[in-house]
Amino acid sequence: MKTVMKFVLTIVAVALAFSTWSFAQEGADLFKSKCAACHGADGKGATAMGKALKLRDLSSADVQKQSDAELTTIITSGKGKMPSYEGKLTKDQIGDVVKYIRTLK
Repeated sequence: MKTVMKFVLTIVAVALAFSTWSFAQEGADLFKSKCAACHGADGKGATAMGKALKLRDLSSADVQKQSDAELTTIITSGKGKMPSYEGKLTKDQIGDVVKYIRTLK
């Protein structure tokens, strides 16, 4: 019985690891195609456009302390010179980008 339980827990752990990787990978791909031009591939905003717009470093404590809902609202509605992605990305895609931003800390 203990062997079966260990096996089941191992399978669940592996499945969770791959599902988290999948979300992070989808978010990474979206980030690269939609966000990296301004925010940079690493999210630090060290691009010409990022410097001109004085973008915050997405890995900073300031950004990371924002809730998922706050980040979702910013991506969905836009903020300042950042365009709205409502209608350009689905809610699930925006959620994947938020999850990816969390990996930048």
